[in-house]
This record gives sequence, structure tokens and C-alpha cells, in this order.
Amino acid sequence: MSERPRALNEIVADSDRPVEATVEPGLERAMEFIVEDRLVTDVGGSIGVRVLSTPGMIAMMERNSALLSYENLPEGKATVGFEVCVKHVAAAAEGATCIASSRLKEVADGRKLRFEVEVREGERTIGVGTHERRVIDVGAVKSS
Repeated sequence: MSERPRALNEIVADSDRPVEATVEPGLERAMEFIVEDRLVTDVGGSIGVRVLSTPGMIAMMERNSALLSYENLPEGKATVGFEVCVKHVAAAAEGATCIASSRLKEVADGRKLRFEVEVREGERTIGVGTHERRVIDVGAVKSS
């Protein structure tokens, strides 16, 4: 069993983050992951094999988009997801290596980030869609 996913601030040091936001359409990021642990389902034993679950796929799309945002925002800023619209179009078996990719499509009102997201296993598309995140002031969240 793998370890818990590392926190974003363990992956991207504050010293590596920009002084001012650099989020702009066209930014891209990809992240490789293994279909395992909490990412899999056998649909209650009904399909006889363990595969990437839809919630697991969405989690990897969101995580990659969150990382792309985080590494382009200054210290004290982060994002929260608020909309996901995806299609899970193919199975990826337990143990498969997949790639989650995110492309920032639009920045609205300076705080709404709209992403095109996709998960692939080699040349096969496993899932595709859009995801939206909102930039927040971390200090405001901690004080509420």
C-alpha cells in the first residue's frame, strides 16, 4: 500500500512560488500515477476485476489542477474546486500507469480558473472533461 499523497506545500516550496500570480490561459501540467489503493473499485464485486473508479479519476484530475494552480500563485493563496464535468469513457485496470493532465483554459474575474482535464493510459483516453477552481486567501479561511 502506498503512502498518503504529499501535501501541495510539500511538493512546491513557498520559495518556489511567484511573488505575484502567474496563472494565465495556456498553462499545462501532467502527472503520472498508478491505479491502486483508494483509486480503485470492483463495483461491489460485480465486475470481477479492480479498475480506476470514477471518483479516483476525478481526484487525480483535481489534484493535478490544484498543483498547477498552487505553483503559479503566491504564498497565502490556494484554490478550491467547485465544479467538475467529466466523462469516464474507458477502464484502466489496477496497476496501470496513467497520466492526468490539466490545461488552464480561462481565468474569469481574476479568481475563477477553468481547466480542460484528461486522464490517459498510453494512447487510450480514460476520462475527459472540465474542472473549475476558485482562488482563495488561505488566511481568510483559517480565521473563519
